[in-house]
Parts: sequence; C-alpha cells; structure tokens
Amino acid sequence: MPYKARSESVVLKTLRILNKRMKLTEDDQRYYQNQEKGYEGEVQFDVFTEMLQRNCYILNDLLLNNNKSSFQLDSSLIFQGTFSLFEVKNFEGEYVYDGEYFKTLSGLDIQNPLDQLKRSKLMLSQLLQSLGSKLTVEAYVIFINPQFTLYQTPPDLPFILPTQLNRFMSKLDQKPSLLNQSHKNLADKLISLHQTESPYTQFPIYEYEQIKKGMTCKVCHTFSVFVTGKKMVCKECGCEEMVALAIMRNAEEFKLLFPERKITTNIIQDWCRIVPCKKTISRSLGKNLKIIGKGQWAFYE
Repeated sequence: MPYKARSESVVLKTLRILNKRMKLTEDDQRYYQNQEKGYEGEVQFDVFTEMLQRNCYILNDLLLNNNKSSFQLDSSLIFQGTFSLFEVKNFEGEYVYDGEYFKTLSGLDIQNPLDQLKRSKLMLSQLLQSLGSKLTVEAYVIFINPQFTLYQTPPDLPFILPTQLNRFMSKLDQKPSLLNQSHKNLADKLISLHQTESPYTQFPIYEYEQIKKGMTCKVCHTFSVFVTGKKMVCKECGCEEMVALAIMRNAEEFKLLFPERKITTNIIQDWCRIVPCKKTISRSLGKNLKIIGKGQWAFYE
C-alpha cells in the first residue's frame, strides 16, 4: 500500500469536464490528452511499486518546493539507505536518443526527460540535505508503455525501458530495507510539504455561458440521459443512477469549474436542466452540504 496515494489532479478533473461540455482548442485538447496519458502511465507504474515485497515508503505524486522553485516527483520509494525517485513517461512509438536530444523517428524534437530528471534529483537532494537526511538519491526515467522503443540508448543512462522493467523492479526488491522512525519521519515531513497547486498548471479560458448545461452519464459521459422516477437512465449505455446522486455528482462538477460561485438550488437546476422539481435538488443539496442562510438568499457549501 502506498504511504501517499495517487489522486487525479484538479487540472485533469477540470479538463475532463470541459472536454465534454465545450469544444477545446487544439492546444487545450492536446494538453488534456497529454494529462490523461501521463496519469494513465503513472497509475500503471503504481501496479509495479505496490508489488514490492521489501519494506519501503511509497510516496506518489509529490509536488515540493526548494529555494522557491517547485519540482514534482511522479513516484518515490524510501528504502533503508536510498531515496529512489521516478519520472514516469507514457510515450508511445519509436524514438531516437542522440546523446543530447530526444526525437521521434520523423525528426520531431521533444523535451529530453533526462533534463527534468536531473533537475528533480538536484532539487530533492538539496531538500533532503536541508531536512537532515543522509539518504542517497537515485533517479530513473521509467518508460512504462510497452509500445515504446528507444534507439541508440547508452547503457549508462538511467532509462528503464519496458523490456527492462520487471528485472529492474526485482533488483529494487533486493535492497536492504530495515526502516526505522527516521524514515517514517521523513515520509511524513515530505507529505506535509506537498503542494496541492502547481505553478505550472494551465487551464483553458471559459465562461459559464459557453459551457454546455445538462446532466451526463457517470459511465459513458454523454448527455443522453433522462429522469424517470427517482432514477436517471442513460439511453446510450443503459446505466442507471439515483437522481439524488447524479445531482450531487454534477453539482461537484459545477463547483470544480466555478469555485468562486455559490451553490444554490436555482443555479444547480440551471446546470442540470433535466430535473424539473426544485425540491428534489434542494433536498439532495441539503442532505450532502451545509446550508447557509434562508429563503431566496440560501446557498450551500
């Protein structure tokens, strides 16, 4: 079990909602797809780290700060004498590494993951030193996608290719692993230093008026749903969901997109569209949120 579990970022959740409720620009769509694919790769690597038998602290998705500069660790493992950090890449296709640049076979240059790894390792080493830790930092780029191929790879680089991953994880499982209170204290301290908002986050520009209103299916995410009695039914996939739960799920989407707006019965009715009865909405909100004020001035939080 990870000591710090991975969770979907606010930016990924937001982009998912926007993707189904408005037309994203090409750049925003590309950014969204990269976020989805990156998260998918990280989750796949979690399967490998959680199979380790040795005692270690698994810290996923840490966003830390050192000397007023932020850096992110996709996955981290605290062993007896080492701190292993991993930059997880879900690249797909054929690539070439020429010693300096990372390229697709068609010649397209992409950001060299080794540069990011070196920066993260340096920042982490400095942070650990400031915290009094003497653990040795090891850093690797994990290429998790089995459809990834990298040509001209020097054997001394900290790149772990898909065909090397099982053997690499087996070696990790042979590390000395006598943990004590100092290891736990370090893990707890890093978790306490974790930042929830990244300075590099990019959100598309959007307004309430341009967002498509209506309830969506929790399974296929289409708007092809209708309310019958106490259930909401999807005409596309047949999924059934209690209306009260669907209201809250869609209200949470509204709150994520517009955190500065107050949640009221009227605004959620306008957001959901297919629930004609205000009492149904106010009842659902009242059971799950705290009501502030009375009458037409009431809102929920």
